[in-house]
Amino acid sequence: MSPDRTGTEPMSTGSTITGSTPSPEPTEPAPTEREVLLRASGLQKHFPVRRGLLQRQVGAVQAVSGLDFEVFRGETLSLVGESGCGKTTTGRLLTRLIEPTGGSIVFDGRDISHLPQRAMRPLRREVQMIFQDPYSSLNPRHTVGTIVGAPFRIQGIEPPGGIRKAVQELLQLVGLSPEHYNRYPHEFSGGQRQRIGIARTLALRPKLIVADEPVSALDVSIQAQVVNLLEDLQDELGLTYVLIAHDLSVVRHVSDRVAVMYLGKIVELGESDAVYTRPMHPYTNALLSAVPVPDTQRKTKRERILLTGDVPSPLNPPPACRFHTRCWKAQDICGTQEPPLVELAPGQRVACHFPENVPA
Repeated sequence: MSPDRTGTEPMSTGSTITGSTPSPEPTEPAPTEREVLLRASGLQKHFPVRRGLLQRQVGAVQAVSGLDFEVFRGETLSLVGESGCGKTTTGRLLTRLIEPTGGSIVFDGRDISHLPQRAMRPLRREVQMIFQDPYSSLNPRHTVGTIVGAPFRIQGIEPPGGIRKAVQELLQLVGLSPEHYNRYPHEFSGGQRQRIGIARTLALRPKLIVADEPVSALDVSIQAQVVNLLEDLQDELGLTYVLIAHDLSVVRHVSDRVAVMYLGKIVELGESDAVYTRPMHPYTNALLSAVPVPDTQRKTKRERILLTGDVPSPLNPPPACRFHTRCWKAQDICGTQEPPLVELAPGQRVACHFPENVPA
């Protein structure tokens, strides 16, 4: 699913004229800089906690605390981490389903951080979301035709040939039959329901799709089919994905880049292959050590890293490095000075005072 394919210019195969000056050998063009479709800077989301008769605020759940990252056009960026690390909240911030507490979100050159709902409505055509549970995200009282055709009606768009024809084409695009137009969600399996949700997402041909664990609620035998469908759609329609997931094996298969989150912060961000083969943050190492390797002929056994203690509460996160309370490499500086997210290898950024696998 990698969007960058740099080729070389074709060489001339014609005959050379005697006495003429030989033409210079063609050189490989310099790689072009990838285009940023979305950029988050200092992104924050704090949910207030209120108590008492007067509902006074006594604290705040720091779900997302200062994220800085970019999403390149045509790529798949995956957000991974434990439950409660802020992945889903980040996805809802990027789609502006919830209002950010601080920071900025720039989409396609436009700051959408605090746009009012009326101004966001046209933008909904370009930013869509696939939800985790394919059944609860579909209205059981509506037919498939009504569900998939809803974006056209909400946006006031009349596609060529009418909404019915457009919906039937979308159903075919995601591997369903046009005859399913008049059926209801309860008549489908979990994988088929997720395909219906994907068809609805594609109706307005968005530029960015945020997929919130799109296969975690599906049977294992169906997950690969949906993942392959998403890959095929990306190649065919030029889509950009932000994939939220906890299954690291799925993430490795589909991602161009991976961002590892812990307690509302990104601790490592880099190319998928680099993060999986050369993880630098201790937390990333711990996550990868838990992934089973289907190889019975391994000569060396992978060491499983067991983290002690529970994830701290986002109501009162640890100071400085939030992982230092569970990290086996933690020292005094980890509890007093927050490590910045810096580039320690080409394209790989890490927030750690004592990273691992750093190239010499």
